[in-house]
Amino acid sequence: MRDRLFMLVIIMLATAFFGEMKVNPFGGSFRFSLGIAAFFFGLLWFQSLPVLLTGFLTGTFICGFRVGLDMMISHTAPLDSLQAHLPSAFYYFSFSLLIHLSRARQYLEFPLGVGLIGATVDFASNMVELFVRQLFGDFPDLTLQSIMMLLFFGALRSFFAVGLYNNFMIRQVRAVGEVRQQELEKLRMINTELYGEAFYLRKSMSHLEEITRESYQLYTRLLMSENTESYKALHIAEHVHEVKKDSQRLLAGLSKIINQEGLDSSLAITDLCQLVIRANQKYAEMIGKRIQFMMTCEVDLSTSQIYELLSVLNNLVANAVEAIPSAGWIELAVELRQRDIVFHVLDNGPGIPREEREWVFEPGYTTKYDQAGNASTGIGLTHARGIVHSLKGNLGIVNDHKQLTHFEVTIPTDQLLRKESVL
Repeated sequence: MRDRLFMLVIIMLATAFFGEMKVNPFGGSFRFSLGIAAFFFGLLWFQSLPVLLTGFLTGTFICGFRVGLDMMISHTAPLDSLQAHLPSAFYYFSFSLLIHLSRARQYLEFPLGVGLIGATVDFASNMVELFVRQLFGDFPDLTLQSIMMLLFFGALRSFFAVGLYNNFMIRQVRAVGEVRQQELEKLRMINTELYGEAFYLRKSMSHLEEITRESYQLYTRLLMSENTESYKALHIAEHVHEVKKDSQRLLAGLSKIINQEGLDSSLAITDLCQLVIRANQKYAEMIGKRIQFMMTCEVDLSTSQIYELLSVLNNLVANAVEAIPSAGWIELAVELRQRDIVFHVLDNGPGIPREEREWVFEPGYTTKYDQAGNASTGIGLTHARGIVHSLKGNLGIVNDHKQLTHFEVTIPTDQLLRKESVL
């Protein structure tokens, strides 16, 4: 209720204010002003307001507002001022009535139609006002020239209000679209993290399957040799089997979340790389580093392996961000090489010693420590290489002559275009 009252007050004040930006084309008190443009825009924008009540209150307020101005500025007698401005109230009464009957607000997706309706209603309302003025003896007889002027100004004010409304709506839609895009990017990043967890869970399930099989085989061997400890092997196999079933349920839940509705099943590789760049720009800003990011993509294709690529590229670019001391640059480049798509991640950080380049992909290898001196897990590159291998590709370090860190990811094009995910 308070919101509606606030909207109503805005419309009345705006209409009164812009109503004083006027011309008097025929002499007397009749005016062309921007007040009706403001009123029409308010009716279109604040669609929760009832049209008839808004028109009645606005018309009454306009009449009282103008009478008050006359009394304060020109010291006009109240009755004379009321006679001059009362016909304006009838204009707003008739305008809101005709807008209500025409149901103009139901056709807002057709701006031209709404503009024509508004122009027609404006002209008809002007005719009502002029008729009332003639009853009060305040207006001469209409001529063809005055009618054409009424039509012109009616169309001008109507299309101005409709154009302003559509301009605001376009800005609003763009703002909503940007927020939606940010939400989708955030959701993709969350899904990428979940994909990494699901990837490891799937690997663990294969190990659990192997452990279950070996435990059961041990049980049968012990049973055949009449070993009294055979039941323990069976007990282990049963418990591992239960853990495997729980893992399957977790994997099914993660898969459902990752493949949730609202996200496209494929994404242009250029857009995917831009997503990686934007995410790591924010990461670099968060940890207080000045890093220039560059991206070149010569591949005009889309991929369905979104989370796989995001996991790999985010890992490599984030590692580059962390490796650069305080300022530097990172480049992400994509090219076609025969039947492969090749991703290059380069940075001008301190680099990786040549003798350690074969160790960086081993689990537990790390050069990163937190403020307390605790080492990182050292499984990021191992994880990235595992994903690339699952796509039948290769991840390695390029031995450039320049002092750069250069990771190269090579994946067959058909693996990135296939519909099913490795998950």
